[in-house]
Amino acid sequence: MGLFLADLAWGSIHISLNEIIATFTGNGQNGINSEILLNFRLPKAITAVLAGASLSVAGLMMQTLFRNPLADPYILGISSGASLGVALITMASAFLPVVLVNSGWAMILAAVIGAALVLLLVVGVSFRIQNAVSLLIVGIMFGTIAGSIVSVLQNFSNPDAIKLFVMWTFGSLSAVTWTYMQVLLPVSFIGIGMAFLLQKRLDGLLLGENYARGLGVPIMQTRFLIVIATGLLAGGITAFTGPIAFVGVAIPHIARGIFRTSSHKILLPATVLCGASLLLVCDIISQIPTYTLPINTISSLFGAPIILWIILKRK
Repeated sequence: MGLFLADLAWGSIHISLNEIIATFTGNGQNGINSEILLNFRLPKAITAVLAGASLSVAGLMMQTLFRNPLADPYILGISSGASLGVALITMASAFLPVVLVNSGWAMILAAVIGAALVLLLVVGVSFRIQNAVSLLIVGIMFGTIAGSIVSVLQNFSNPDAIKLFVMWTFGSLSAVTWTYMQVLLPVSFIGIGMAFLLQKRLDGLLLGENYARGLGVPIMQTRFLIVIATGLLAGGITAFTGPIAFVGVAIPHIARGIFRTSSHKILLPATVLCGASLLLVCDIISQIPTYTLPINTISSLFGAPIILWIILKRK
């Protein structure tokens, strides 16, 4: 709660705690500050909480499914699919109406469709592949193909369209308005709710698929549900905020280090809390300079050292 209030107060215009409370109780005296608080900072702070929690939970599920400490929510190519959708609609401006290309909903729908198509391909392949590691490789290959198509589009696109696409890849929490929140909120809640319902099956997968099968865990069904939940969480967040790096891979390790347990009954709520807190901290830090830094830059500065520490610790 303290980080949430700090995120509301901090920015180019400082808003005191008393004024924040007065605004929420309907007694705010400064109309400009109330407008900034209610229509800009509050949805941005809620988006930071949703994005941090969703990406962290998705990363935890991926690390459990593949038993790989460096797996992240984008490992199945979901982010690449979303990027391909946005690239198609931003770099094909010569063939599309300007109103459509400049529409926020157009970019969101393009990202959702791109992520959904890659997710459907991965889900379809998952029914034919028994080995989780093979599924991991398939996801990486789909992501590579999508990334290659994006590179081809960039090669033939104009500089303005490339700039628009690159700005999207930096990630932005402030792009989510109250209108977008009506979609993002239920999608995040459904994905996180599915993860909590799967916690016993996730504990079984930690022992390996053969042991989990012996414990009565339906492997194919569980894998399918994990992929769907990850697609909702990672695809939804990416569509509305752009890709946010390292949160999904780093936060589960932070939660394990703090609580020293592998039980998902504890790890899932801990991951939600740590993920939301870290992204709030990143958002606060991004407001310190005169110009707001991209959220992806700050999250990478936090996440990359953690990845290096994991690799060095495991030698």
